[in-house]
Parts: sequence; C-alpha cells; structure tokens
Amino acid sequence: MAYELTEMKKAGIGLIGFGIFFTFLGVVLFFDRGLLALGNIFWLAGVAILLGWRSMFSLFTNPANYKGTASFLLGLFFIFVRLPIVGILFEIYGCFVLFGRFWSSIKVFLYHIPLLGWIIQFISPP
Repeated sequence: MAYELTEMKKAGIGLIGFGIFFTFLGVVLFFDRGLLALGNIFWLAGVAILLGWRSMFSLFTNPANYKGTASFLLGLFFIFVRLPIVGILFEIYGCFVLFGRFWSSIKVFLYHIPLLGWIIQFISPP
C-alpha cells in the first residue's frame, strides 16, 4: 500500500469530517456562529493530527502560503467578532490558497471512493 492509514490518521480524517459537517450545519442554519466556530476547531485539530503538528506549522508558516494563512486567520477572527458570512468567505479563500497544491492528491484519493469516484470521472475527464 502506498499510503498507510494509521489509527491517528483515521482520527484526523474523522475530525476533519466533523469539522466540515459542523461548518455546513452552521451555514445551513443561517450562519450560526457557535457551529461555525466548532467546525473550525474540529477541522484544525483534524488537519493537525492528519499532517502532524510540525508539518501543519510549516504549512501555515511557509512564506509562499502567507496569503492563505492570513486569509484563514482573518476569517476565524471575523467569525468570532460576529461577522460569520465575511469570515466564511475569507476562510474558503484561505483554504483554496493553502491546500490548492494538494488537489491532485485529493482527486486521486476521491477516485477510489466507489460512487463519488465515478461521478468525478464523469464530470472531469483525466
């Protein structure tokens, strides 16, 4: 197997899933600040466990990623000061800038999920 999925990495993926779920729930429930904050906490903890603390720190402090880091942290700030719509927009932009280089790896991973892989291959040819 090219990529071993340990128990810690499974926990990280689970936390990221909970983070995405709570963020989605917060958006659906008219940008509920508490759910958005909880989703961010779960998501950041999941990324830290999945990548490792040092890798996450180097990802966020890499000079090439300063724009994405600043945008994501500014989005967190806006959520905490009761401007959740602006905060979510900044966070989405920050995530695209920070994790844009990983899209090819994510896409290969998503191809292996039975129904989702077929849909992705149907929508975007390789």
